Amino acid sequence: MSTHHPRPCYLIKTGNHALTLGKTTQIMGILNLTPDSFSGDGCLKTNNKNFQQTALKKAYQLIKNGADILDVGGESTRPGAKKISLIEETHRVIPIIRILAKKIKIPISIDTYKTEVAQQALDAGASIVNTIMGTHPKKDFLKMVRGYQAAIVLMHIKGTPQTMQKNISYHNCVKEIIVSLRKSIEKCLEIGIKEDKIIIDPGIGFGKTVFHNLEILNRLDLFHVLRRPILIGPSRKSFIGKILNKEVSQRLMGTTASICASILKGAHIIRVHDVKQIKEAAILTDAIINEGKNLSIL
Repeated sequence: MSTHHPRPCYLIKTGNHALTLGKTTQIMGILNLTPDSFSGDGCLKTNNKNFQQTALKKAYQLIKNGADILDVGGESTRPGAKKISLIEETHRVIPIIRILAKKIKIPISIDTYKTEVAQQALDAGASIVNTIMGTHPKKDFLKMVRGYQAAIVLMHIKGTPQTMQKNISYHNCVKEIIVSLRKSIEKCLEIGIKEDKIIIDPGIGFGKTVFHNLEILNRLDLFHVLRRPILIGPSRKSFIGKILNKEVSQRLMGTTASICASILKGAHIIRVHDVKQIKEAAILTDAIINEGKNLSIL
């Protein structure tokens, strides 16, 4: 009988939190504080009066549904998304993070590539920085993260959200992403970010074709060579829509399939919109991996 376990275990220390990764899958719930999120679930609508109330209600619901980490973002990074100003982004995210940090017990992650936004978010109570520009992280950004002893998610991207889906080409997609992420990890370590603060994300949909995304998910276990926990975010992405011919709101089953495959290939953290449904799928997939060893019902 095989005793192979697809996931090495890690302990990520950040702020007052210690995340044990590997035994069970951790769910990162997405809180989009944007009007133009690709997934259609952004909290910011034209009527701004109830924005804060809407955002907090959504956050509490995500936690109630089983989120282990809350990922707060104020700028859409969908293909072709327009950039927004630093002032606009901080105006969207900082007040919400400040309120949540006082009321919730799970770690808050700030989804941004701007140093000033990340810094203000960490001041407000966030403890993880999730940057889509993890391929070429700027020195001042990394130094700031080091200063706060925050955890960092380094996501692979080819180009920028404005350019990433144009003229995509790789000789060997997975190998090139691994090489790129290894350089980013080394950059972090050189600057003084400790190893137990670094998480990697291959960047599904960020400068990848449908076929690249499928290859990443199928070969996700190869990323264990980097010896860092793996975060994956296929939730509602366009490759699911193209394969199943489904609009964004109809991609739950496709998301669930790609999440289960990711966990079986060794993903530690899954970043999702539909926390409640995906949590059930993750619990069952974990039970399969662990052959029921952690189950209290038996």
